[in-house]
Amino acid sequence: MDYITRIIDSLIDRKTDAFGAINIVGPKGCGKTRTARERCKTIIEFQDEEKRDGYIAVAETSPKLFLSNQKPILFDEWQDAPKIWGTIRKACDDNPESTGQFFLTGSTSNKVQTPHTGTGRISEITMYPMTLWETGESNGNISFSKLFKDDYEIDGSTCSIKLEDLFFSVCRGGWPRCLALPDKNSQLEIAKDYYHKICNKDISSVDKVKRNPEWARTILWSYARNMATLAKKKSIYADIQATHNISDMTIASYIEVLENLYVLKDIDAWTPQIRSKTAIRAAKKHIFIDPSIGLAALGISPDYFNNDLDLFGHVFENLVLRDLSVIAESHNARILHYSDTAGLEADAVYQMEDGRYALIEIKTGMNKIPEAEKNLLKFKSLIKAHNAEVSANKDHPGVLYREPSFLAVICANAQIAYTTENGVKVIPVGCLKD
Repeated sequence: MDYITRIIDSLIDRKTDAFGAINIVGPKGCGKTRTARERCKTIIEFQDEEKRDGYIAVAETSPKLFLSNQKPILFDEWQDAPKIWGTIRKACDDNPESTGQFFLTGSTSNKVQTPHTGTGRISEITMYPMTLWETGESNGNISFSKLFKDDYEIDGSTCSIKLEDLFFSVCRGGWPRCLALPDKNSQLEIAKDYYHKICNKDISSVDKVKRNPEWARTILWSYARNMATLAKKKSIYADIQATHNISDMTIASYIEVLENLYVLKDIDAWTPQIRSKTAIRAAKKHIFIDPSIGLAALGISPDYFNNDLDLFGHVFENLVLRDLSVIAESHNARILHYSDTAGLEADAVYQMEDGRYALIEIKTGMNKIPEAEKNLLKFKSLIKAHNAEVSANKDHPGVLYREPSFLAVICANAQIAYTTENGVKVIPVGCLKD
């Protein structure tokens, strides 16, 4: 199977020009090793059964010998030979002018403590599952990053993706292995298998602490029920404790492990105080690194969504947040959300490193676009009103906030992109790329 260009490749290129070594982390099966292999002339695979014993012996006694190979060198599953980390760090110290010499990839379920972080020598990059553009389901007619340019035109871009296609996409997930399988039913098995391995093996192997697979399954089930919501911790804990005698502290420890395994992810709140009497809801939004794992926990197939579009709305939001997270990672940006007690919200806030940002609503049906537009415009007007108040009163305790670079609604079943009379960009998800 030919290599499929990943959005993260552009970030890897930049890091390769600045650091001696790159450590690619992320969920199992997202394509870390394949992406690194494309860039390396020497591949050291510590789980190659024919060479493993020899590799491990060298790594334990004289790991520096590996560095005489043609560079760049990939050390796959480097955690099996942890001395490699220190050896690479030393090589980077000794040759500061040499960049892009080494790549490290490994399993999230096998973490080791290193005596040195590698700061300034080994740069870490997080890789996510594939976006709709990377799997070929989005035609990529609209570049999200170019939306920050004033002259970038999106109107008239079309796509042919249908809701039924998205039902399948969220259940299959963005796992590269799926693209090698011609049968759709077989593709659906990949996420299910990942889910079972997470609960039965990875949850315990990550730090060698024996954990209860049934508790792990129940935690993932509860998170899946609350996918892309601001459900409070006590609500999730009550879900789990309804069927299991498990303490809050133990649940928290399981959740931490699932986050370290890149299964669960929380989206932080964007917290500008634009309304003095309104409390910002600083709760985190709960998503899966890939929604397919949550749907495997719920035991849901694509056909299920024909009768439950409400659940699909949450799952679709998770899908879009996954894709935006991939784009943000490659552009040094952040994905946040906003919600306050007065009902004002933004499903996503995409914030660039230079402070520019976009307010985004994520909707399944086009019938929800007017409501989403109204909410975004209200948000923008409040920021303007806040800034006017601050500017008019030099003693005002607040600060001026930059206005959003653009407002957007990302829609599941929209077939054509357009800009409303009020300047809100409506983007079909089937057109989106980085």
